Amino acid sequence: MKGKKIELVVDYIGGEGSLTPAEEQALHQFFQEKKLNAQKKVKKRIISSKKSIQHL
Repeated sequence: MKGKKIELVVDYIGGEGSLTPAEEQALHQFFQEKKLNAQKKVKKRIISSKKSIQHL
C-alpha cells in the first residue's frame, strides 16, 4: 500500500535573521563532536573486524 506524499509549503529556511556568534559557536561545536563520534565508530568497527579475523 502506497502512502500519500505530503507537499510542504516553505517560504524560507531558518529563523528570523542571521545567527548570533554564540549560536554559530554552538553549531560549530555540535558538528565537530558529531564528526569525531562518527570517526570513533569507524575506527571501532575496523579494530573489531581485525580481531574477529585473527580469531578465525
